Amino acid sequence: MPDDLTIARALHIFGVVLWIGGVGFVTTVLLPAVRRMKDPAERVAFFEAVEKRFAWQARGTTLLVGVSGLHMVHVLNLWDRFLIIEYWWMHAMVFVWAVFSLMLFVAEPLFLHRWFLARATAKPEQTFRLIERLYWVLLTISLITILGALVGSYAG
Repeated sequence: MPDDLTIARALHIFGVVLWIGGVGFVTTVLLPAVRRMKDPAERVAFFEAVEKRFAWQARGTTLLVGVSGLHMVHVLNLWDRFLIIEYWWMHAMVFVWAVFSLMLFVAEPLFLHRWFLARATAKPEQTFRLIERLYWVLLTISLITILGALVGSYAG
């Protein structure tokens, strides 16, 4: 029978795979496909419909990743790693999680959704370019963090 630490680690990795894998899909597949749609209104409506469904998955998985990560840090008493630069990837994991959590739980419900709709209606091409750039930045930071965490956790 697996212990709580094994379960937390498995849930953590499961959550990261679904969450960042979804970000990768949106970045590399969905946004380029949406950009090729001719009608700006159709583009906005389609992206909104898909992104709305993904947002719930992302909220659930970021919550799962945050709770499981906090549990592992607490159980393993890894707090001192946040004081050591060699564990930069732990800071990066918290940073990536915090950025996404703020976007998903605060910015998106309070103003980002309305801003996107208004801007996409007025300036669809510029808005989609901005969204694509944002997704590429978030995906790049996330993948660097994942690679750093894998190398760092298996190196020491």
